[in-house]
Amino acid sequence: MSDDALPRRAGTYRTFYAEPIRVASAHGCTITDVHGVDHLDAYNNVPVLGHSHPGIAAAVHAELLRVNTHTRYVDEHVDDYAADLLALLPQHIEDVVFTCSGSEANDLALQVAAYTSMATGVIVARRAYHGTTSATAAISPSLSPAPRDHVVPVDIPSASAPDFEAQLAARVRAAAAELDRRGHGTAALVLDTTMTSEGIVAGEHVRLPAVIDAVHDAGGLFIADEVQAGFYRTGAWWGFEALGVAPDLVTFGKPMGGGMPVAAVAGPRVVFSDFGASQRYFNTFAGTPAPLAAAHTVLRTLRDGGFGERVPEAGRRLGGGLTEVLAAEGIEAEVRRAGLMVGIDLRPAVGGDERRAGELAAALVEAMRARRVLVSRTGPGDAVLKIRPPLVITDAEIDRLVDALRGSLGDVGAGG
Repeated sequence: MSDDALPRRAGTYRTFYAEPIRVASAHGCTITDVHGVDHLDAYNNVPVLGHSHPGIAAAVHAELLRVNTHTRYVDEHVDDYAADLLALLPQHIEDVVFTCSGSEANDLALQVAAYTSMATGVIVARRAYHGTTSATAAISPSLSPAPRDHVVPVDIPSASAPDFEAQLAARVRAAAAELDRRGHGTAALVLDTTMTSEGIVAGEHVRLPAVIDAVHDAGGLFIADEVQAGFYRTGAWWGFEALGVAPDLVTFGKPMGGGMPVAAVAGPRVVFSDFGASQRYFNTFAGTPAPLAAAHTVLRTLRDGGFGERVPEAGRRLGGGLTEVLAAEGIEAEVRRAGLMVGIDLRPAVGGDERRAGELAAALVEAMRARRVLVSRTGPGDAVLKIRPPLVITDAEIDRLVDALRGSLGDVGAGG
């Protein structure tokens, strides 16, 4: 089949880029297409240690040769991973329940929150994405803007607003009051801790203590969605660390297994015990040895491989390079960054016109793809370039990414 014959959309699926990439192989931060052309992957956060990591492959292979059971049996390898994961979390987070995907993890967290709070209402960010199950799609306005009676979206303030915390806390209190008025009460506030779908919201003013106080005052739980932000993406183990809060429940996914399907919910033991005493949760494939072998390899490599120093260093190099290019080309844009999670908000470049900024972002994504560097876009009007390379990206690859943006700005006539 030729590239021209490839469908860009099939059913609910969509391919990336006007000219989709037919992948032949991928290693590290490089995706090679069927024509032998290499592309720098600066978008996929699933292969957190890079594509085709040999340690992950070896660990999974060994476990498949050792045992292949479902989750009704006790396995010390699973227990060891759970202990190592919990050791990286706040002390009150004592138990972990495994799932196969971030969607399932957030779905289970919603069930636990509803049981614990005896309420059904959920507060989310205006453009949130938390999964594709019925329950998580209902709290994901980015999938469908159709209003849901038990869900109240709130606008996220500007990351540069000095009163970010006070603004958001007031909006969450208003949302909780609205949920009370509708008869649902507040079960949870669910936030992706880098608020990726909002355009990556990060910075010195982005704090949440007063926001979480508002949720707790309403009787709800704070669910920290670490599916995108977790596992050193932000330069720390968890995105919530920069927000000055300790979550009631934490969900994990995507990079957790470095490409294998594994995810989880973690929280206080009493919460899971109470929930489990009256409601069963069982997942045949979640928490089985092979995917958790991949997850344990990811955890150990991140823990012991110097990523606590490398990710902030690489993030500064990337953020600084992008900022310099934009300034040199006369492009007004806001570069927001948490470790190696970077958003370039292009709305200031076109006087705040969201539609035009989205068109510019789309053009730049395609121009960079033509220069064999893969990024995407997100945020209001899809006007924010989204950059989140594997954490093993080298300085040379960072410089290549920055050079691709420089050239792409010229390609689309954005300079001056």
